[in-house]
Amino acid sequence: MSGTVASPFRQPRAVFAVAFACVVSFMGIGLVDPILPAISHELRASPSEVTLLFTSYLMVTAVAMLITNWVSSRLGAKRTLIAGLVLIVIFSGLAGASPSISAIIGFRAGWGVGNALFIATSLAVIVASASGGFAGAVVLYETALGLGIAIGPLLGGVLGEISWRGPFFGVSALMAIALIATIVLVQPTPLPAKKTGLSAPLKALRHRGLLTLSLTALCYNWGFFTVLGYAPFPMNLSPIKLGLVFTGWGMLVAIFAVFGAPRLQARFGIAATMYANLAAFAATIAVIATWTTDRSVLIPAVIASGIFIGVNNTITTQAVMTIAPVERPVASAAYSFVRFIGGGLAPYVAGRLVLRVNIHFPFYLAAGAVVVGILILTTVHKALGVAERAQAQEVAGSLPAQPEPVALATSPLS
Repeated sequence: MSGTVASPFRQPRAVFAVAFACVVSFMGIGLVDPILPAISHELRASPSEVTLLFTSYLMVTAVAMLITNWVSSRLGAKRTLIAGLVLIVIFSGLAGASPSISAIIGFRAGWGVGNALFIATSLAVIVASASGGFAGAVVLYETALGLGIAIGPLLGGVLGEISWRGPFFGVSALMAIALIATIVLVQPTPLPAKKTGLSAPLKALRHRGLLTLSLTALCYNWGFFTVLGYAPFPMNLSPIKLGLVFTGWGMLVAIFAVFGAPRLQARFGIAATMYANLAAFAATIAVIATWTTDRSVLIPAVIASGIFIGVNNTITTQAVMTIAPVERPVASAAYSFVRFIGGGLAPYVAGRLVLRVNIHFPFYLAAGAVVVGILILTTVHKALGVAERAQAQEVAGSLPAQPEPVALATSPLS
């Protein structure tokens, strides 16, 4: 791809204020991971029950993505950000005070609604306010994602050594800080000229390119969340050690989202990079599947998977925004709805399959799902070329900047 990528780190203060809130928000994902085995032990819940903490959170987030455009086009970006943060503060605190696994699962669902409102609108604000162009804004967003995911498990491990409740209360406290920062530093933005209808995201899926990329992402997320949601159990580590493992993983996510993905795409193009990256990710999951009970292989493989997740996050997010002939907010809401279904179902299915088959089978299934995603992706090879040329023209300044309604729905786990 021709052109050079503008620096994502030369931005107005408002952009960095929202990016900081994103870092704190994304810490909430990794904070929980190191305490999954502890929750299972303390609340006498099976691993498959504990994986519902991911399922309830992500499935509700998926459905809520369908309404985020409708809400933000009527409330405005700042109010939607605040509403999302308030919900996260409340429900994460309630999860920490819960007496049972079923209560935590329910509060995680409420947390998912807040998460959808926040992450959908946060990228919109960054894109609308960023000075480095659309590509630079996505890279900055993915940087916040990676930093949050990297720091979250370490903090979760430290707090988890005290109590499994600590990370939930930690999320609530950090989100309260992000809420104050958002109220003080983020300026209100004009409402979009056109309000978004509730059915717009579902109608957008009639576009073949958008639907195909969304299904590819569903398969990819199946692999991703099988690893994230179930790999902590066979590791059999203390919360702090699990935190260190997933901190290493998150650091690779951040590094390759910010530095690796733009360079790979510039050299090899969107299609070739996505094919190779997904194939490498599937191979890594297959390694995890084969040596699930060997920590000397399992732990390095899980950490290394962050490389492919980081590359995929950045490239796929940009491709989705340019492949569909609909507004970016609508395209992203539709895409997030489909792919989060894969992320939400995978951990629970993994837990059930471990009981019915063995501990290796869910990871083999996850690797196979990613391979299916590659096959689906090949059906829109030409459309990926069109998206690549559009991005090249935008970077080079050949196209006028596209107006960005502040209602964009996307995800920290693209």
